[in-house]
Amino acid sequence: MGLAKTITDGYKDHVAEVQQRWEKALQAEGYDAVLIHAGSKLASFLDDYEYPFRCNPHLLWWAPLTSQHDSALLVRPGHRPKLYYYQPDDYWYLPPADPDSWWANEFEVVPVRDIEAWKQAGINTQTAYIGDAASLAESVGAEQLNPTRLVNRIHLERTRKTAYEIACIAEAARLGAIAHTAAEQGFREGLSEYDIHQRYCMSIQLVDAELPYGNIVALNDHGAVLHYQAHEQTVPAEVRSFLIDAGATVHGYASDITRTYAAGTGEFADLISAMNSMELKVCDSVKAGTDYRDLHLHAHADIAGILKDFNIINSSVESAVESGLSAVFYPHGLGHYLGLQTHDVAGLIADADGTPIPRPDGHPFLRLTRKLEAGNVLTIEPGLYFIEPLLRKWRENGDVAAINWDKVEELAPFGGVRIEDNIVVTDGEPLNLTRGAFAAI
Repeated sequence: MGLAKTITDGYKDHVAEVQQRWEKALQAEGYDAVLIHAGSKLASFLDDYEYPFRCNPHLLWWAPLTSQHDSALLVRPGHRPKLYYYQPDDYWYLPPADPDSWWANEFEVVPVRDIEAWKQAGINTQTAYIGDAASLAESVGAEQLNPTRLVNRIHLERTRKTAYEIACIAEAARLGAIAHTAAEQGFREGLSEYDIHQRYCMSIQLVDAELPYGNIVALNDHGAVLHYQAHEQTVPAEVRSFLIDAGATVHGYASDITRTYAAGTGEFADLISAMNSMELKVCDSVKAGTDYRDLHLHAHADIAGILKDFNIINSSVESAVESGLSAVFYPHGLGHYLGLQTHDVAGLIADADGTPIPRPDGHPFLRLTRKLEAGNVLTIEPGLYFIEPLLRKWRENGDVAAINWDKVEELAPFGGVRIEDNIVVTDGEPLNLTRGAFAAI
């Protein structure tokens, strides 16, 4: 599966495909039309501060309306989609620019000044409404708002990306690789977490609100906090390691990349190398028809092997996985779908009824349990950490002799290792967008 020459090459075909998928879903659920609302701005409690706007991903699936709050799209089978494009007559804030022709040509665009102009579309019992805007809930019946089976159908459809979507994610991966390279350089220069984060954003000219999620920028043992949220402004007295989990967005589509670095040579650097080789092996195993749960369980066995090779555990690989010992060091899932949402939708359901596909016993945090299909885009992100609460719990309730505590004490100040790539599933060899992006720099 190759990539488009430019992001917009496949956009016309993308809209046609999305129209077809929506029409099929609407027919299956007995609706004549759907109105998809972008969402409204959200103000802070008792203040005039507004949180950064995030568009409804169901609208972003159609068009790159990343900042056009209160716009809405009417989709009727057999008709050109009609976009109520909200452009307020405002002098407090910069209103949205006129639509770009490369995407607007696929719609009937109706510029509107009224925040509730979408009501011109007409409300009837055969119209579904998708979104979280308060004006929707106030105007339509509960049974028409975000119907569960219809939403599930669309979520399942969104798991198979079009060429346009893959091109957007690939460009987000390219930007992410540029920014990760800049962040590593900042780490090598001795910058603080805060300054590394700023270097990351500046290198690709994105502000925090444009990132797909809050950057994890972790020095030393902060790397053992899985969703570490602080950006310390002081540099530790001794810098040992650096873990960065950060992405970029293009037309609403995300990349999600993690890298770990050692400040110098030694055992932790060797551990990173072992994890990198293991992660690449898992990436190479991604193909259509594979059960993602199997990849996750194989990853646990591989990490247990690394733990044993580095004399961190005294258990066999099989026993480490069966007893839950490997989960002490690797407590999260192998990865997730990726797209308009960083943790993209439908990873755990089988059908429109939302029938759950169960996680393996003892693995409650896995976000993807489906069999893979061509067109899926997902992450592969195994990790190995020294997390004090989990280690303490094992010491209190588990087989204490199964862990080499002296080795843990030696490596704990480095935090942990996570390496994450973004993969396109095909019927043949997987397409690793992340490695390709780094290789191109």
